[in-house]
Amino acid sequence: VQLQASGGGLVQAGGSLRLSCLASGFTLSETAIGWFRQASGKEHEGVACISARSGRTTYADSVKGRFTISRDNTENTVYLQMDNLKPEDANVYYCARDRSGYCASSARYLYYGMDLWGKGTLVTVSS
Repeated sequence: VQLQASGGGLVQAGGSLRLSCLASGFTLSETAIGWFRQASGKEHEGVACISARSGRTTYADSVKGRFTISRDNTENTVYLQMDNLKPEDANVYYCARDRSGYCASSARYLYYGMDLWGKGTLVTVSS
């Protein structure tokens, strides 16, 4: 049972990246998946989440209108499309699972429902 995040890299400010979160060992369609980022020495920051059945999404205010979370259950993958990247978006990004299938309505509280975390992928944004 694991999650594997990938797709990070170096991009110029204003550019785009798409992160992928590949799930294995469990049924992705029954879980909510969240994306988080964490700077060294700081707490995880909830970025986005997508619920299991309705596909309802939650976004942090700082990324609304720029990031889009989506899922492809047939590919066991959740994506985070990041457009118009800013230097402050640079971070290690993680995906995590919430077995309840639901996302908190506020990104501030996404962390508390997550029970399985993948390894991070590094996003670097040059100004």
